[in-house]
Amino acid sequence: MRVVLQRVSRASVRVDGEIVGEIGHGALILAGVKDGDTEDDVSYLAGKIPNLRIFADGDKHFESSVTETGGSLLVVSQFTLYADTRKGRRPSFVGAAQPAEAERLYQLLVTELRAKGLTVETGRFGAMMDVELVNDGPVTIIIDSEDRQRARRA
Repeated sequence: MRVVLQRVSRASVRVDGEIVGEIGHGALILAGVKDGDTEDDVSYLAGKIPNLRIFADGDKHFESSVTETGGSLLVVSQFTLYADTRKGRRPSFVGAAQPAEAERLYQLLVTELRAKGLTVETGRFGAMMDVELVNDGPVTIIIDSEDRQRARRA
């Protein structure tokens, strides 16, 4: 499972012109699920996201987490994070999970983040969405659940 985390001063998502999710200070999370991802991948990300020190605390730019600052999360599903662009000009998405499994794990991520006491807004799974954000910094970080395997070997 892969997420692109963007520190934001505000973010929103619209479906058919209607705002379905909106936050102020916090993080926009674009979440992609690949074929073979499990609940363990979700738990890894749900543990990492709330505690990642990406917010300023006085003069220290990366000292506080979204939990410590009282920020919110806007979590948006994004299968295109698993685009394979190695061949040709049209991306392939064969590595992305099937929609039913992707939605199950996406919803589980949202549930686990809320269980940690965070305010979590969402997009609408599978819909054509317009995402608007003001990236604060800018700060954009990619977290992949496969990285935990590499960290164990290092």
